[in-house]
Amino acid sequence: MSKREEIRQDLIDKLERNGVHGEHFLDLIEDYMALWDIKNELIADIREKGVSIKYQNGENQFGYKKNDSVTNLHKTNGQMLKILNDLGIKPSPQESSDIPTEM
Repeated sequence: MSKREEIRQDLIDKLERNGVHGEHFLDLIEDYMALWDIKNELIADIREKGVSIKYQNGENQFGYKKNDSVTNLHKTNGQMLKILNDLGIKPSPQESSDIPTEM
């Protein structure tokens, strides 16, 4: 199972555990997953091009501008968090046995 499918299934499982049912909630999960795909593409673009992109408007006119993917990543993450909130999905508390201890 791919990471994408694991995340999608985990969201569905969380809704079921919370007793939340309805096609509109499943549709919101699909919206979340579409944003997840976009987020990954934005991260790949930032890794490839960096946070600043060199531009050249003419033979002697060039400089750097911000990579718009940085701003779009921030907006996409915010929208993803809003969807999780609308679905009523919060981080699950860890079991005490799952928390690593330092030796």
